[in-house]
Amino acid sequence: MDQFAIRTRSLGRRFGAVQAVDNLALEIPAGTVFGFLGPNGAGKTTTIRLLLGLLEPSTGHAEVLGFDTRTQGDAVRAGSGALLEFNGLYERLSAEDNLDFYGRVWHMRKADRQARIRGLLGDMGLWERRKEAVGTWSRGMKQKLAVARTLFHHPQLVFLDEPTAGLDPVAAAALRDDLAALASREGVTIFLTTHNLTEAEKLCQRVGVINKGRLLAVGTLEELRARNEAPRLEVTGQGFSETLLAGLRARPEVRNVSQSDWTLTIELKYPVPTAPLVRLLVESGAEVEEAHKVKASLEDLFLTLVEEEGAKS
Repeated sequence: MDQFAIRTRSLGRRFGAVQAVDNLALEIPAGTVFGFLGPNGAGKTTTIRLLLGLLEPSTGHAEVLGFDTRTQGDAVRAGSGALLEFNGLYERLSAEDNLDFYGRVWHMRKADRQARIRGLLGDMGLWERRKEAVGTWSRGMKQKLAVARTLFHHPQLVFLDEPTAGLDPVAAAALRDDLAALASREGVTIFLTTHNLTEAEKLCQRVGVINKGRLLAVGTLEELRARNEAPRLEVTGQGFSETLLAGLRARPEVRNVSQSDWTLTIELKYPVPTAPLVRLLVESGAEVEEAHKVKASLEDLFLTLVEEEGAKS
């Protein structure tokens, strides 16, 4: 396989007056878990359909697994697995019969199908319930089986569109753990769309942020932090008077100051040594118990990018 599982250049798709995807440029290395982040309606699902060759681009070009999505969509889909809006399960069939059916669709030998069923259901913690009709299962169990179905034919690339949407927190966390383990074990490239930032932070080596069809940033979390991070100093203590807070807000390196119970949060405009700020607090009468720098979370980065894009438009 090519060094890149996915490459796009100026990729766009318009529906009437709506530009659903706008000038998308991506290079996703093979073997990467890539998170495609954005709010509902940002263009995430449309992008997947373009990459699978299910939609014709209005502009630009995409190569997936080395194939042109315009002219070689069948080859793209043969080398990929996809879990989109529907889970693709037959609820009257058992778990093992669902997977065996898909294996036969992919012309896999019986022995290979049986081994794959045992391996995937075992990995997902579903083996003991393999004989049960899927219609009796919880939504979380069905979603695990749907992921197993997506991986069944050993694809090189897997598209997962909001895989934990609608799951309760326990089921979502269990599925995330299974996805992380399977990604490592299977060695596949995973293209994961989500607006769950915790999910992306736990699963993805690289992320892209999209809003209103436009790619706002792409890279590792550390690269995005370096590009967009608003450093913060969190101070635990007491005695943070209004006069002290006003003095902090007036400093040129300080963007904002907020207080919640015993914690004072100082947002900085750029990286600076924080010792002088802590010294200022102490000299002004505050009782400082603890002070530490905080890295921007993915949620912080996402909100900053979306806010900056909104300010431009």
